[in-house]
Amino acid sequence: MIGVEEPIKGESQSLSLRKPSLPKMVDDAGLTGLVLAGYLLAMIALGAFAARRSDTLESFFLAGRSLKPALLTATLCATILGASSTLGMAGLGFSEGLTGAWWLLSGTLGLLILSFFLAEKVRAAGCYTLPELIGAQYDHRVRLGASALILVSWIGITAAQIVASGKLLAVLFGTSQDIFMIASALVFVVYTALGGQRSIVKTDAAQVLILLAGLAIVSWRAFSLVGPEILAGQSFPTSAARSGIDVASLVLVVGSTYMVGPDIYSRLFSAENPKTARRSALAAALVLLPLAFIITGLGICARILFPGIGPEEALPVLMTETLSPLGEGLVAAALLSALMSSADTTLLTATSIFTLDLYKTARPGASQKILMRVSRGGTVLIGGLALLSALHLPEIIATLLSAYTVFAGGLIVPLVAGFWKDRFRLTSEGALAALLGGGGIAFFFGQRWPLLGMVVSAVLLFSVSRLFPQSKRSIKG
Repeated sequence: MIGVEEPIKGESQSLSLRKPSLPKMVDDAGLTGLVLAGYLLAMIALGAFAARRSDTLESFFLAGRSLKPALLTATLCATILGASSTLGMAGLGFSEGLTGAWWLLSGTLGLLILSFFLAEKVRAAGCYTLPELIGAQYDHRVRLGASALILVSWIGITAAQIVASGKLLAVLFGTSQDIFMIASALVFVVYTALGGQRSIVKTDAAQVLILLAGLAIVSWRAFSLVGPEILAGQSFPTSAARSGIDVASLVLVVGSTYMVGPDIYSRLFSAENPKTARRSALAAALVLLPLAFIITGLGICARILFPGIGPEEALPVLMTETLSPLGEGLVAAALLSALMSSADTTLLTATSIFTLDLYKTARPGASQKILMRVSRGGTVLIGGLALLSALHLPEIIATLLSAYTVFAGGLIVPLVAGFWKDRFRLTSEGALAALLGGGGIAFFFGQRWPLLGMVVSAVLLFSVSRLFPQSKRSIKG
């Protein structure tokens, strides 16, 4: 689905990579390293400061349901602008041109649908997690099935953010990316375990501002070298690399994970009220819309200036080869902030499901003190599993697309239809069949037929619900 080799206008124009002297390389790396070290220490300090008020489950996982529109919009944007929307999408721009923007545009469409039709319903449900919400729609069996599917998928998504951090820092410092994956994982695991949602929201607000500033710096430099008119010659909305069917598949698979995503929903559950949830989802979509084209455009610039690099090295190489050491450090901090702000959210989402949907369900009598210990311990455990997975992962976009395909194949249809369960006469048996059948088909065949899981899920949901119309099990999350 992700093609290469459509000729890009102007690609014959190229720059050779700089080869500074060793002393200059050391000095440049030292200044960049100082900027990054300062950034990482600031994030830990900010997270630790926020941890003082994270002593209850509602505070740890939902920031006390107190997020106002500006903060909620900022943390939604920070959550979405992760590895796929920065390094990965610039790589798509490098490989196929402007149609690579459909990755983030798909997410924007999903957010718009979420804002107009679902956001208020989601917040009004008063749940902690997405599995709890689908369990309230159907029953505890569906909740457990959704928990297992999301937990596996989101460990993979967290791992992809760690991989991207390693790739970024390895380009900067020329060392094995494994070392940097471990270092970046330690930072976001520590501040997430300390303060939970409150830490994440505070760090996300700072990180999204750093990211926007960094993108402005590298965009100004890249487009001044290539010329903004380069985008005018690009094929869009389809191209030789991405057909209309490919675009539709991406919109349905990726867009649906923004419309119904456990990390997005964890933000909506934290809103101060349903209207704030709806308005913030809409505002985030409007912020992300132009960024889809800007980031993809940077990948096109990298293709023209440095045609010999790998696609997912596009942003890091633009940064190291066109900016001063200080600018390089600032943009590196911006990109790292994008990766970590998504990683911490996916990590906390997986932890909340582990604690509230699995552990608490197995031990309903556990005290809040014990659950808080399990939450912090679970953060470290899941972060460790994600790191181990990251050390064996392939490319960023491929990994994320696989995880999204499995998630969308099993969960999207029963959850969205569940808001109108009585009208469609849906049953828990139908939802469970859709969850397991759709997710299973997506796992085995999703790479070849990305929409097959969703189709199977819909067929099973409605057909099994008709076969077992008298299901009257109690609905308890």
